[in-house]
Amino acid sequence: MRQKLLVLVTLLALAGGGSSARGADTKELEHVLDQWAPAWSSGDVERLLPLFTDGVDYEDVPFVAASHGRDALRDIATGTFAAFADLKFELKSRFVAADGKSGAIEWIWRGRQTQDFPGLPATNKPFEVRGTTVVEFTDGKISRNSDYWDLATYMKQVGLTK
Repeated sequence: MRQKLLVLVTLLALAGGGSSARGADTKELEHVLDQWAPAWSSGDVERLLPLFTDGVDYEDVPFVAASHGRDALRDIATGTFAAFADLKFELKSRFVAADGKSGAIEWIWRGRQTQDFPGLPATNKPFEVRGTTVVEFTDGKISRNSDYWDLATYMKQVGLTK
């Protein structure tokens, strides 16, 4: 019996079926999510892009905007960094599913819109909006990113609506 148990444990270790292998993967994915807010806050596209796969699907739900691919994400990030001064994302919490296929980030977005953005004229007024991002992972990077935040709150804070 002891010999059978030893063989089973050895086979599980060789196959990577132990929980420590899963935990290491989850920790690496948690690190990716921990870098999301600082990367967006940096204003540096080259710091942001390595978190995403080449074929990333990026969606901003309130703007009904979606893009595919790292080049499209580069364009979105470049436009966002240019339009928003003092852009900061504060990570409030993050979660990676046990299977390592998906996760979520809760954040607070702060800044001032200093240049017009599609559908939003610049007012240079400060804002603070809570939001969340749902992600999927492929090969240790974000392959799908869907942002959800309250556009009505944003528009009130910057003076575009009452």
